[in-house]
Amino acid sequence: MEQALKSNQPRSCVAQVTGLAIGLSAALSLGAAHAQSTALANRSGPDASWQQCTDLRDAPEARLNCFDRWAKQQATALPPPVKITITTAAAQDCRSDEFSELSRFWELEIGSDCGTFGIRGFRPISLSWVAADGVNKQPTTPAPGHTAETALEYRNIETRLQLSIRTKIAQGLLTQGEPLRRDSVWFNYSQQSNWQIFSGDLSRPFRTTDHEPELTYIYPIDFRLPLGWRMRYAGISANHQSNGQSLPLSRSWNRSILMMGLEKGDKFTLQARVWKRMREESATDDNPDISDLMGRAEVSGNWNINKDNALSATVRHSLRSNANGSVRLEWFKKLGESGIPGSQNGLRLHTQLFSGYGDSLVDYNRRRNVFSVGLSLVDW
Repeated sequence: MEQALKSNQPRSCVAQVTGLAIGLSAALSLGAAHAQSTALANRSGPDASWQQCTDLRDAPEARLNCFDRWAKQQATALPPPVKITITTAAAQDCRSDEFSELSRFWELEIGSDCGTFGIRGFRPISLSWVAADGVNKQPTTPAPGHTAETALEYRNIETRLQLSIRTKIAQGLLTQGEPLRRDSVWFNYSQQSNWQIFSGDLSRPFRTTDHEPELTYIYPIDFRLPLGWRMRYAGISANHQSNGQSLPLSRSWNRSILMMGLEKGDKFTLQARVWKRMREESATDDNPDISDLMGRAEVSGNWNINKDNALSATVRHSLRSNANGSVRLEWFKKLGESGIPGSQNGLRLHTQLFSGYGDSLVDYNRRRNVFSVGLSLVDW
């Protein structure tokens, strides 16, 4: 018995030691797993990746907490959302010099679009002193009943007033799907009066006043041409011009006009118009030969010499062998500054030389050479 007890004792100790070792090993494994999960769970920053969380297969709760923490870390690590500001035409300066002269004038782009139903300048608004080599004292036309009964002793020196405004009444008709370009419809009105202010013996009358309403459609184009020129727009217009007089001084005509505009940098512009007179009955036609004299087409060029000086030339032609028409040369000199940053001063000293037919409607069939100088508001 004593021998047996002695022989079993070592086996019992071995078993105890083995069991203790197994328990200790398991405890160490669980402790290591818990420590790993705690370390991963407490990590902050990009190192606590989702791959490390997947290693915690033996600790489901710790694995879930690890994924929750990782998801929160991704949310806080994301950069703040980028603020996108959409700049509209209303928030821009539609008269800014970053746009070309023709783009500003006809508002061809979204950035140069000043909106509808605002008052803009069209032709120069001017007051001028005028001297000519002759004056039409007894107007006449080939139409019956259109010859003045008596001659009036008008002077060759007079003054001229010109008013000219326009407004955009519609836009985006054919360019709705285009993000930058804007087509437009305009109503233009011009009025020119020749005032015999120096004829005191005649009670200083207005010798003639011409009225010219016009409806114009402009389509923007950006077509590159040789030598640095760009075609910027094409358009069509319905034009009426009359002097508002009764017989025998009544003069009027209606035209349909095709037009286009080109520019080269910010120095040169070239605009062309060709028209066809709308048919009138001979019984109501005040001036049947007006197209042969005043012309059927014109080309106007402008040269911006510098910020203070500009030259302009306009040539009209009858497009017939008799080559009637006219030539107008103009010089615009900027006067002063407004003193307000970003503002535009449209006041100009305006000098003009005209030769040909059509200085006014009543003079459509009388060739005149006219010199004028005065003040004009341009591009206001």
